[in-house]
Amino acid sequence: MNNELNFDKEIAELKQFIIDLKEERQAQKDKEKRESWTKYTSLSIVFIAVLAAVASQYAGKFSGKTLVSLNSATYFQAKASDQWSFYQAKSIKQNLYEVERDQLSIHPGGENGAKAGVTETNGNLGKKIEMLGSKIDKYDKEKADIKAEAEKLEHERDKARKEADEASSRGARMGSIVALYQISIALGSVSLLTKKKNFWFISLFLATLGTLVFAPILML
Repeated sequence: MNNELNFDKEIAELKQFIIDLKEERQAQKDKEKRESWTKYTSLSIVFIAVLAAVASQYAGKFSGKTLVSLNSATYFQAKASDQWSFYQAKSIKQNLYEVERDQLSIHPGGENGAKAGVTETNGNLGKKIEMLGSKIDKYDKEKADIKAEAEKLEHERDKARKEADEASSRGARMGSIVALYQISIALGSVSLLTKKKNFWFISLFLATLGTLVFAPILML
């Protein structure tokens, strides 16, 4: 009799164990179903992390390009300044020849020549004035070439400065994009810890916003 009672008790306990096990499994399945979105959250975090890494690379690239362009602008500015100094030196020399030519045209003998009783023939005077005119014309041509080279260097300087400004602007935007991705990753991680979808939705919104800004920069 006792054996039958014990057997019935064990059977009842076994049945209860099976019921509890089924309930536990069902509860686990319900929980997994409710939290199935967390798998997609994890995947989105990985994807956003990749985008953040790419954006960081581009931010570094634009920073480097800014420095290179600024160095180029400084180089072209220095070369242009040298050319303008050369131009100024040529102008001074040309001016001296012009003064000498004008003096000979007005006072052919010159003050010193008159005192010494020296007079130049019209032929020699004409040749000297012609020689001075040739030198002046030569300086005009050299100055024109120097000016063209200086302006070309200034154009390259302005181009380099423009490239530096553009790269700096893009770099600043890339920095903002990286920040958005980092905040997005942080919010995604919080959503996994707290099991709250709202944080994930905000994370996706920020990542999408960053990507919408990122895409046009890549196309430039």
